[in-house]
Amino acid sequence: MNTKSVRIAVIEDDPGLRELLQEELESVGYDVAAFTDVESFQNQQATFEAQLVVSDIRLPGMSGLELLAQLQAQEKAPPLILITAFGTVDQAVEALKQGADDFLTKPLDLEHLLVSVERVLAFHQLRDEVEHYRQSHQRTAEGPAGIIGKSRVMQKLYDEIERVAPVEGAVLILGESGTGKELVAQALHQQSQRAEGPFLAVNCAGIPAELLESEFFGHAAGAFTSAQKARAGLLKEANGGTLLLDEIGEMPLALQAKLLRVLQEGKMRPVGSDQEVAIDVRILAATHQDLEQKVADKSFREDLFYRLETFAIKVPPLRHRGDDVALLAEHFIQQVSEQQNKRIKGLTAAAQELFYSYNFPGNVRELQNAIERAVTFCDGDWIDADHLPARMRLDQVPEVATDADDQWPSMDALQADYVRKVLAHTEGNKQRAARILGITRRTLYRWLTNDD
Repeated sequence: MNTKSVRIAVIEDDPGLRELLQEELESVGYDVAAFTDVESFQNQQATFEAQLVVSDIRLPGMSGLELLAQLQAQEKAPPLILITAFGTVDQAVEALKQGADDFLTKPLDLEHLLVSVERVLAFHQLRDEVEHYRQSHQRTAEGPAGIIGKSRVMQKLYDEIERVAPVEGAVLILGESGTGKELVAQALHQQSQRAEGPFLAVNCAGIPAELLESEFFGHAAGAFTSAQKARAGLLKEANGGTLLLDEIGEMPLALQAKLLRVLQEGKMRPVGSDQEVAIDVRILAATHQDLEQKVADKSFREDLFYRLETFAIKVPPLRHRGDDVALLAEHFIQQVSEQQNKRIKGLTAAAQELFYSYNFPGNVRELQNAIERAVTFCDGDWIDADHLPARMRLDQVPEVATDADDQWPSMDALQADYVRKVLAHTEGNKQRAARILGITRRTLYRWLTNDD
């Protein structure tokens, strides 16, 4: 450690000892400021910014223990070494419990003091480095809107979000069920100029068709039998912000035409009203369906599709996200454990293997539900394979259509299927795949060649 860059505050009311401490610490290169009492130190604390405090316990005015309590209340407290001529074991233990870093007694052994100072500084430097690493690792694993993932495909998704968010046009978010399309929508909203405005999400499949128009566009009082009061509607409520239309493929054709007019002209007409209303809202649409096929089937308007598809973002399925499975599992274990007041440390090797080999057709939502079940049924420190849903364990056995011998897969077929799953997990990284399979890369290449 470069001692010249370290600032130490010495607080000691005995002039002789104060001078001795200052000279001894300065002799090995520390930058030292000496004070007679805590009040003097506090007056200079903001300008000196001590990285370590060496203080007597018995001082005029505020004591060293009172100083300890005040330092502990600070967000970034410097370490503290306490000194006293009246030290007892009980007093030392109490000071350490309260957060003191070391406790020395008079008469001081100056070599012991220097060793203590060096040890305390080294410990805090290491702790700060570990905390910095932990936070930087967390930042790399967490994307916008709290999305968890650092795989290559997720980094690409984050880049697309960053590029599209400032644009005012509508966005089509595509992806399988459970991939986190609403989180992507929230990220687009948070990184847009509308971040201070409202963000509303509505599931088009969750509202009866006869109520959709009123729900979106609002209605005038008396527009229909139950409309005793006027209602603004979701588009108006989201004015100045963002409206997410989830499962846009379920929207009726008649309503699609009115939505297209909103996108083109920024105007709408509430049900039962003869007055148009100007609105300022950004539309995000999400679906797991193939909208191009729905256009071909005439169940989705072609003009609306092309209007939405200008900025299309595809959310990758979990099976394409490699080690994000482990990151997400760890995140959900911590989250659910806190909710259930448990101390689950993680997954056993068997459970990890199951997670990596499972296809997760329900994506992140299925993973979250699996972890919630596992934490609930886990009575120990580690989640094992038996704590996971039965479908995940049964998925490891290939389905056989009939009992005929020729319907059973060969060992070569099983091997080839397993290798493909491992390669999908490693995103094509053959070195990692070979390590997981327990074989050399040469053997893996031979298997792949034979498979071809």
